[in-house]
Amino acid sequence: MTNGTTRQPLLAARDLVKAHGRTEALRGASAELRAGEILAVTGASGSGKSTLLHCLAGIVRPDAGSVTYDGERLDRLPEKRLSELRRTEFGVIFQFGQLIPELTALDNVALPLMLAGTGRTEARACAGTLLERFGVRGQEELRPGEMSGGQAQRAALARALVTRPRVVFADEPTGALDSLASEQVMTALAHTARESGTAVLLVTHDAQVAAYADREVQLRDGAVSKLEVTA
Repeated sequence: MTNGTTRQPLLAARDLVKAHGRTEALRGASAELRAGEILAVTGASGSGKSTLLHCLAGIVRPDAGSVTYDGERLDRLPEKRLSELRRTEFGVIFQFGQLIPELTALDNVALPLMLAGTGRTEARACAGTLLERFGVRGQEELRPGEMSGGQAQRAALARALVTRPRVVFADEPTGALDSLASEQVMTALAHTARESGTAVLLVTHDAQVAAYADREVQLRDGAVSKLEVTA
């Protein structure tokens, strides 16, 4: 992989401050993510990891500082534009997947494509191909409650990647999984990201998961305490 220092960042946070009530979650945190790079954000519980991800994904707005995505000030965009980005250029995966329980795995993965205007038949075909690639073959018509944790999380990963986003935001994607399922999810995520050139912002407290990243940013009390290359 090309050394990330030679490329302009695709996504950058500068001096972010964010409070939840009287609690300061971020205190001047800065981070950069480049195209095709996997960046791990680590730190103890309450260090501001998820808040940083939510600011970078445009889910919440910082109280101070800036977030820039591909030359646009993300923190200043109207909600309509943010929704468009989350639908077309951003993919998000959370610790518990957050699949829609009433839908099958296939329809869960196809849904982002259909929301973007793809026909149902084509969307389901694309979803089926991706589910097979992620090792969920034969589970397509099961609902999330009928799947194992690892299968459901790989389906959630497929849903996050089905639109071929430029950036995937993964918030503790293996936190609820055992070691084998965790390895399967991370192997699938890392392989797909590197193959497609997708940038990944990975929030984790697990050193083994962080080892899949190219770089690691450690947060402490809402600020960056350490930055290191891991791959």
